Amino acid sequence: SPALGPWKPVIRGWLEADVADKVPRKQRHTARRVWQRLVDEHDAQVSESAVRGFVAEVKAELANVAMDVTVGQEHAPGADAEVDFGEFRARIDGQLLVLQLFIMRLSASGRGFAIAFVHQAQEAFFEGHALAFAHFGGVPAGLIRYDNLKAAVLRILLGRDRLENERFIALRSHYGYDSFFCEPG
Repeated sequence: SPALGPWKPVIRGWLEADVADKVPRKQRHTARRVWQRLVDEHDAQVSESAVRGFVAEVKAELANVAMDVTVGQEHAPGADAEVDFGEFRARIDGQLLVLQLFIMRLSASGRGFAIAFVHQAQEAFFEGHALAFAHFGGVPAGLIRYDNLKAAVLRILLGRDRLENERFIALRSHYGYDSFFCEPG
């Protein structure tokens, strides 16, 4: 953006000063604040989106982060899925309830299944699997990824190793699939 050209050294200076002066994260320049300062202090005629793009570029450079890096994922149809529980609130018959949402999503197509439960107990976890498999018309042939749910994991070991609950192992054995657990954090 040609209009931004003369202002790039000013912007870079502000952002480098934030890093050099070890300004607390919450007080560092955001793209919006940079744009506001350019307009207010310098009467710059630049778009906020152009400033936002340049600020992202400079911040990534200062953090030694490569820009536009993506790692593609490929999943064969019917091979893999992901499972998680999430909490939500719903008003039912005038009463506000906290409910748990079991979600299974097929990795290749993104097709999903969700069902609400009143708790995240192991019974709900297992029932969610059975209902999801019935909904999809089968069981994923590869891995099902989990986020270290208590219904499946007794203890997190090193790396991706887990001490799995015996009943969860029985569920996996019955349906014939393998589990994969996310790294904590």
